[in-house]
Amino acid sequence: MSKTIIVTGGAGFIGSNFVFLMLERHKDYRIVCLDKLTYAGNLSTLEPVMDNPKFRFVKADICDRDAVYKLFEEEKPDIVVNFAAESHVDRSIEDPGIFLETNIMGTATLMDACRKYGIERYHQVSTDEVYGDLPLDRPDLFFTEETPIHTSSPYSSSKAAADLLVLAYHRTYGLPVTISRCSNNYGPYHFPEKLIPLMIANALAGKPLPVYGEGLNVRDWLYVEDHCKAIDLIIHNGRVGEVYNIGGHNEKTNIYIVKKILELLGKPESLITYVTDRKGHDLRYAIDPTKIHNELGWLPETMFDDGIVKTVQWYLDNKSWWENIISGEYQQYYEKMYGDR
Repeated sequence: MSKTIIVTGGAGFIGSNFVFLMLERHKDYRIVCLDKLTYAGNLSTLEPVMDNPKFRFVKADICDRDAVYKLFEEEKPDIVVNFAAESHVDRSIEDPGIFLETNIMGTATLMDACRKYGIERYHQVSTDEVYGDLPLDRPDLFFTEETPIHTSSPYSSSKAAADLLVLAYHRTYGLPVTISRCSNNYGPYHFPEKLIPLMIANALAGKPLPVYGEGLNVRDWLYVEDHCKAIDLIIHNGRVGEVYNIGGHNEKTNIYIVKKILELLGKPESLITYVTDRKGHDLRYAIDPTKIHNELGWLPETMFDDGIVKTVQWYLDNKSWWENIISGEYQQYYEKMYGDR
């Protein structure tokens, strides 16, 4: 059965991977990508599908109510999946305002459009960072869907506020919603300011690899395709009004990640440079995905040591993609290639 899905933030890292997966898995679906193309949105990422008759790209801001309502009027979507968010913790510490605007008010605008035009499902893509962090000396502790929200940064606070708003729209207005909270993603098309692509790019250039503190902070790493498959399951089979944690069962310290990348690239560990730790840096994230496994049968398919090999190879094979980002040229790509479309 054909459906129309609006994917917000679909020119970003996880959103673009989700677009590719949905077009591959659901040949009769229409996928509409709405993206503001901020610094982290890259239209060249979507170039392989721009000519697909089942795909449409719309440049707009989820905070722009008129633009959002116009798109809903035109497309009459069945499902909305909201990836659109400011997501870099360091940037949120420097400038919290844009995070509150996009992540909270933008979410409200989308849900108001869903209420007005009607949808089968609104799905909010959230983060495990809303739970705060876990102690390094308690490997037996994990985040579950019942873990209290306890945020550490303006970014995670804005995502938590959006989650609460989504659940309130479900309770107050009966909006059919689901929420997923994922651990750290990695894989193709990851913006180069994030840990793994930054380390790959710096190592290839022979530049210092900056590591916060002693690099002992632990993250649960999730290969991006596994995450997208989980969301596909949730929007079709997940229970309305529920939160689902999506974890990779791949806990690694930051310093392990950095050393593994250097090993794969044949670069010396002398490139590692330890820098002053981030303010309020969370110690450990670890997700218990039992609920999504029991209810929907999902499990991560990619173990980290396999996924990191695929990821490093992708960056080696697609240097022009991330080199254009580092140089800033990608920001002119939209006007150059699609300004008249």
